[in-house]
Amino acid sequence: MSAKEQPDAASGAGLSKTRVVEEAVRLADREGADGLSMRRLAGELGAGAMSLYHYVANKDELLDAMIDVVFDQIELPSGDTDWMSAMRQRAVSAREVLARHPWAIGLMDSRTSPGPAHLRHREAFTACLRKAGFSVVMATHAGWLLDSYVYGFVLQAASLPFDSADEFSDMTEGVYLPQLPPDEFPYLNESAAALVAAGYDPAEEFLFGLDLVLAALEPLRDTG
Repeated sequence: MSAKEQPDAASGAGLSKTRVVEEAVRLADREGADGLSMRRLAGELGAGAMSLYHYVANKDELLDAMIDVVFDQIELPSGDTDWMSAMRQRAVSAREVLARHPWAIGLMDSRTSPGPAHLRHREAFTACLRKAGFSVVMATHAGWLLDSYVYGFVLQAASLPFDSADEFSDMTEGVYLPQLPPDEFPYLNESAAALVAAGYDPAEEFLFGLDLVLAALEPLRDTG
């Protein structure tokens, strides 16, 4: 056990770096990264603020460790299937993880001292694309495109006032349609009515868009 993993006997809080980082993630999940401070975190842990510096040198090191926790939760692209299936499952996993930790989205690619899970993830991601025949440059393009799609979708979905087909239907019929006079907004009325009748589920949009992105990338790899 390293010095930073040793319990903090002086504070009596039974601290370790793992516990400090896990509590920081929980705090950020509740209040966002802007609500995280060393003093606030110490209060959540029932410890003195200065005692945290025994485990992390500063807030940047803490954020690096928190982002590593997030990357560790995302499923790595599998080497046992075709690249599209591997990247599809990785994107689905990333969306689920980031929906739990939306504060992490703005920090995922900003860290200059990535942790081991972060590096393993990027290595597996890049290896999947390179082994599928993408050039270095094209694999980089693909990485930016896929991550931008996942991050953007999670941010947009987090702000929607509905999560399911039933909630969409209730919101459309009870809130939106009364604001749309048919003679003024005929196409919006038509769309709303048709979507409600079809049992439209907004949750299906992620896979619809993801499959279009993957299909657009497929011709760009060198299959020779």
